[in-house]
Amino acid sequence: MIEQERVTPPAIDPSFSFKNRVWRYGPVVIWAALIFIGSGNLLASSNTSTFLVRPLHWLFPTASDSSLAVFHFVVRKAGHFTEYAILALLAARAFRSSSRELLSTSWFWISLLLVVVYALTDEWHQSYVPSRTASINDSMIDTMGGLTALIAVWLGDRRRRLRRSF
Repeated sequence: MIEQERVTPPAIDPSFSFKNRVWRYGPVVIWAALIFIGSGNLLASSNTSTFLVRPLHWLFPTASDSSLAVFHFVVRKAGHFTEYAILALLAARAFRSSSRELLSTSWFWISLLLVVVYALTDEWHQSYVPSRTASINDSMIDTMGGLTALIAVWLGDRRRRLRRSF
């Protein structure tokens, strides 16, 4: 009779568990879904003016309509920048701690690619929403927000490594 050697299964790395992957990638998916929802009619310019411009007009009754329009424009563009900065931060968090070597070593470029692709598809989505307009300029603002956040993370990592080396 041939005796079979008992093989012990390899130890399970906790970073491979489903729970850890959901914890890592779930926030990215949820934030992307929120961006998608916001790029519908919900955050159209006509709707955001209701809760941005009207209260300011009440607080500053002498403010001109053109000043309020500029404020509204700046806040909306800052929103684009910020929402994609957050998407980039969440993507960097997920990819930097990934169990996949490609994702963990190339987190910066993969996160940036995700931001660029999602920004472009978001504007494409808006082209089908009657109350919205698609703009390549908005995609560039989105990309700049993501790039700024990723550079901040990269610089923070670099600073920590330099401190440890001394």
